[in-house]
Amino acid sequence: MRQFTRIALAMVVMTGRVTMLGLSRWAGPGGSYRTVQRFFATVIPWAVLFWVFFRHHVYRSEEASLLGGDEVVVTQAGKTTHGLDRFFARLYGKPVPGLAFFTLSLVSIQRRRSFPMRVEQVVRSDAEKAASKAKAAAKKRPPTSVKRCPGRPQGRKNKAKTEAMLSPELGRITHMIDALLHLIAASLALTSVVLDGHFGNHHALALARQCPLHLIAKLRADSALYWPYPGPYAGRGPRRQYGRKVHDDDLPVQYLQETTVEGHIQTRLYQAPLLHRSIYRSL
Repeated sequence: MRQFTRIALAMVVMTGRVTMLGLSRWAGPGGSYRTVQRFFATVIPWAVLFWVFFRHHVYRSEEASLLGGDEVVVTQAGKTTHGLDRFFARLYGKPVPGLAFFTLSLVSIQRRRSFPMRVEQVVRSDAEKAASKAKAAAKKRPPTSVKRCPGRPQGRKNKAKTEAMLSPELGRITHMIDALLHLIAASLALTSVVLDGHFGNHHALALARQCPLHLIAKLRADSALYWPYPGPYAGRGPRRQYGRKVHDDDLPVQYLQETTVEGHIQTRLYQAPLLHRSIYRSL
C-alpha cells in the first residue's frame, strides 16, 4: 500500500515520459529504483485489489450503485507494443492506431462518482478483425438495383428474436461482467449495467439478460419506437403488438415524470414502456 501510494503519486505529478527511472526520481524517500522495479515485476491480482480497496475505503451499504462499462483508446506510435491495433476514438472521430482498454466501474448514484473495478486490454482476435472489415466493406458497397420478387425468399425461415448471437466483443465483455459479479456477489447486488450508444441494440440486451442485468443504454436518434397496441384482439391470427409510432413532439402527459428549468432551457423527462421491432422485449 505504501509503495503503491508513492508510485501512483509520482506517476500523476511527473512530466515527460513515464519510465521506472523517472518514477524513482519523483517518488522521493521509499521509492528507489529497485523498489519500483520490484513493484512492477510483482504479479498483482488487480481485480481483487480494486474490490478490496472499494470494500474497505469507499463502500457504503445505504447507497445504490450501478455497473458502468466503457472503452478508452490511447494513441500509440510503436510497432511492437502488445495489442497495438486501429481502434475508433470518439475524440478524433475516426479509427486511430493505439491501445484500447475496457473498464467496468461501480457508479455511486448518490455521490455521482465512478470507481473502476476491472480493467482489461482489448486484443482483437482474427475473427473479430475479419468481421469488422466485412462490415466496413458492406457499408461502402453500392446498393443493388435488382428488384426482388415479392414475398418471402425461398428457404427463409422464422428466427426467434431471443436467439441473439454474441459477437467476440460482446463475449469478451460478458466474461468480464461475470467475473466481477462473482467477486462481489457476497457484498453487493447489482441490478443494472450502463453502456454507451454503441451497445444500444438487441445483441447487447441479450448480453445484459444473460448476466442477468438490466441494460441502460442509448438508442440511435432515428430508432423507430412504437406504443403497445391498446386495442382488443381481432379474433383471428396472432395478437397485434405494435400500435402507432412514437413521435417526440406528441408524448402523452401521463408519462411525464419530471420537468426542470435552467435559464431558458426546459427539460422534460418521460418514462414509458415502448416496443422496437428488432428487440424481443419492451423497453
